[in-house]
Amino acid sequence: MKTNNIEGLTLFEINVLIQQGGKFIMFPFIVSEMVKRTKEPNVYFIRPNEGTFKYAIKHFFLNLSLSWRIFPYTPIYVAKSLFYLVKGGKDYTQNILNELKKNHPIYCPDLQYLQ
Repeated sequence: MKTNNIEGLTLFEINVLIQQGGKFIMFPFIVSEMVKRTKEPNVYFIRPNEGTFKYAIKHFFLNLSLSWRIFPYTPIYVAKSLFYLVKGGKDYTQNILNELKKNHPIYCPDLQYLQ
């Protein structure tokens, strides 16, 4: 799962931005290929005073244009996409923070070693 909009930020900076109101949001969309259906998650880091509409509208139109091949499921996927557009996305903040902390532990130097 790729996380967008955190390029150049350290784990400390991400934690500070989350305390100020930032969050990790996912907008699910469907990619249809004849018979095969695959759900692709896209996770975005939303800064404290940033809106989610510019990310959500892209996924809504992607669902609308690609899900027509799966005729019986089209209304379900479009309605789900519209729901997440209105809601502002699916909150994945805690999951992503746990993954970041596992992969990038906090640096705690040994002060006796540094002297």
